[in-house]
Amino acid sequence: MVPWQIFVIAGIVSVIFEMVLPSMFFLNFAIAGFITAIISLFVTDLTVLTIDFAVLALLSIIILRPILLKTLKSSKEKETGIKSEYIGQIAKVVKPVNKFAGVITIYEERWEARVENDDEIPVGEEVRIVKNDSLIMYVERI
Repeated sequence: MVPWQIFVIAGIVSVIFEMVLPSMFFLNFAIAGFITAIISLFVTDLTVLTIDFAVLALLSIIILRPILLKTLKSSKEKETGIKSEYIGQIAKVVKPVNKFAGVITIYEERWEARVENDDEIPVGEEVRIVKNDSLIMYVERI
């Protein structure tokens, strides 16, 4: 097998690992693998290429990983306007709401709803939306 093929395979395997275990760790090895594959077109010594791969992976982990993690964290913290516009609004209970199940309507839309305490809110009652987690609205009695 030609050296560039080895490093391309290492890069592809690292991308697959990153997709299965998203941690921004294996992505660094994928980048190092692909760059080393390009370098191997000019350098044929496998020892030199292995050292290049290790150095590139280490540099990528030290320099690039903190930047990627910071970017990922900031994108997770951002809220969309759609989610935040519901907070504090009044909704009507369509199916009884408790810790594990429930449905509310607001603006003629149906949303899954939960309460954070052991309370159970019956059908027809009005509730205030206190937060949302993805597609689930958390509510409280008015």
